[in-house]
Amino acid sequence: MNSSASPGQTAPLAVRMRPRSLDEVVGQRHLLRAGSPLRVLAAAEDGTRGAVSVILWGPPGTGKTTLAQAIAHSSGRRFVELSAVTAGIKDVRTVMERALNDRDLYGVATVLFLDEIHRFTKAQQDALLPGVENGWVTLVAATTENPSFSVISPLLSRSLLLTLEPLDDDDLRQLLLRAVEDPRGLGGSVRLSEEGLEALVQLASGDARRALTGLEAAAASALASAGDADTDGGETEDGGETEDGEEGAAEADSGEHESPGEQESHDGHAGASDGGRPEGEGGHAGSVPVITAEIVSKAVDRALLRYDRNGDQHYDVISAFIKSLRGSDPDAAVHYLARMIEAGEDPRFIARRLMVHAAEDVGLADPQALPIAVAAAEATQLIGLPEARIPLAEATIYIATAPKSNAAIVAIDSAIADVKAGRFGMVPKHLRDAHYPGAKRMGHGRGYVYPHSDPRGVSRQQYLPDELVDRVYYSPSQHGNEREISERLEKIRRITRG
Repeated sequence: MNSSASPGQTAPLAVRMRPRSLDEVVGQRHLLRAGSPLRVLAAAEDGTRGAVSVILWGPPGTGKTTLAQAIAHSSGRRFVELSAVTAGIKDVRTVMERALNDRDLYGVATVLFLDEIHRFTKAQQDALLPGVENGWVTLVAATTENPSFSVISPLLSRSLLLTLEPLDDDDLRQLLLRAVEDPRGLGGSVRLSEEGLEALVQLASGDARRALTGLEAAAASALASAGDADTDGGETEDGGETEDGEEGAAEADSGEHESPGEQESHDGHAGASDGGRPEGEGGHAGSVPVITAEIVSKAVDRALLRYDRNGDQHYDVISAFIKSLRGSDPDAAVHYLARMIEAGEDPRFIARRLMVHAAEDVGLADPQALPIAVAAAEATQLIGLPEARIPLAEATIYIATAPKSNAAIVAIDSAIADVKAGRFGMVPKHLRDAHYPGAKRMGHGRGYVYPHSDPRGVSRQQYLPDELVDRVYYSPSQHGNEREISERLEKIRRITRG
């Protein structure tokens, strides 16, 4: 279907606020520079010169569909949109046949936007290949899952992979304030307090759709509360009508309220209400309802955690999570994991921390910790939240309860320190490569003892350079698997070093 039609006011706010051109897109600056593939694709020309198929990969709400819609509005090409949820091979072939016909008969190029391409089977994705390979269509495919796992290799090799990042907080603020004022959005029917704005930014966690959905719910709540307040204000205590029905209007004209020019917040966010402006329980200030943090919390039915991704709370919770893992307290670790998830932390960030600490704090005391953390990270990438909370919790509990050792990181850091300080020396001649012509004449490989020739599987010979011959980097702990490693290594060193 062609997506150039403008949505009506009954459409969700996130749909109404979709940019009409790439210049209106918020965020993703790394993909929108002059001369970028998306800019070329959106250029207003009928031909296909310079246009390449692209796969847009990123978390929900980062602008994949938005970019495609902006291209549709900007480009002179025919734009067709399919969803992998409902489309099949027949639909794809119909689009391809029409695209080929339009190109050959009318010189009109076609852009095919395929949403959620990861839901297509291999056979369905195969149906895209002829059109993409022969240039019948320029494919713009969107996916939230890693294309390396979800998109067939032939299609990947014929497309440019573009990675979208979660929107940063400044991007979200710009988006929300624009939606408040834009006639396509709320048209100035409400205002945002600074606290309300930050609450929505915090709640969104880089997801533009979530931010706008939260704003829409909060605006409806604020408008409803203001309506209730106006109704209550027109009645006397005994339920009768007030005699002076014009009193409120007279007060409104008295000049006691702020002028429009004074409504910019002190931190420069136009549209956010001044912190000194009076706000009631319903966020009603003067004639325009104000969305407060409390209204946001009630509207989205979710507690607003004290967790600023750019502030101290962010680092405090992460620090507590890491120290709880290292300190072997699974209950505390799961608690801080829950706080990060509910505060909107990127689950991929959490997964990366789990992998790091499986290697750093558990190490070889339990060699299964790192594969479990890696598996949790892969699952998180593939399935996303809310389901990703389960493998993240499993990895958290496993790492927290596993025996601990930092011997591996101490070993590599000590070795790196020696190398940086110039303490490395020459590789012993018997360990040097002897495969190239002339190497043996220089003594390379001479005297090397093949360990498997020794019945013990270990042979006595020097491995470290002369300058470091007695250096010990790895000192295994007595915890978990390293207890066995320690006993075995002691025997090995007695043989190799004498």
